[in-house]
Amino acid sequence: MEYLYVKSLHIIFITTWFAGLFYIIRLFIYYKEAEEKTEIEKTILVKQYQLMIKRLWYIITWPSAVLATIFAITLLVLQPSWLQQSWMQIKLAFVALLFIYHGSCQAMYNQIKNNNLKYSSTFLRIWNEIATIILFACVFLVVLKNSLGWVFGTVGIIGFSILLMLGIKLYKNIRSKNSWEKE
Repeated sequence: MEYLYVKSLHIIFITTWFAGLFYIIRLFIYYKEAEEKTEIEKTILVKQYQLMIKRLWYIITWPSAVLATIFAITLLVLQPSWLQQSWMQIKLAFVALLFIYHGSCQAMYNQIKNNNLKYSSTFLRIWNEIATIILFACVFLVVLKNSLGWVFGTVGIIGFSILLMLGIKLYKNIRSKNSWEKE
């Protein structure tokens, strides 16, 4: 019974962690685009986005990451045999990538605190999809577990990643075309 409570809490905090990661990058994009506005708009928007980013990062995203990790470790203590299974080892590799991704978002947040975000909005749009790929990979690995399906799921993630990148490129081209038409 305790296993199900811990698993439920892990899923809840994974969900809020990913929600925070998805939205933080979206706010970074808005912040970056606000830098291109008129001075009065820029001053108002940058200040507002910095506040929103700070609150999201420290009130939702970081606590969710910590709690999801605590509940994940608890699940592994309750089910230590999972560590011997290949699906879990691959999932933990994706989790390591998620922590690296989270750390990179922290670095971007630090740049914003110093009013110096070094990335373009296009780069940030692409970067936002990395979390999506990690989420897809982890869900497929957990749901498909020991079946051969996880192998095909992993290959599918690579194909999905390629499609995402092509979609972003198409979006950028359409957006550039529409910007040009407005001038």
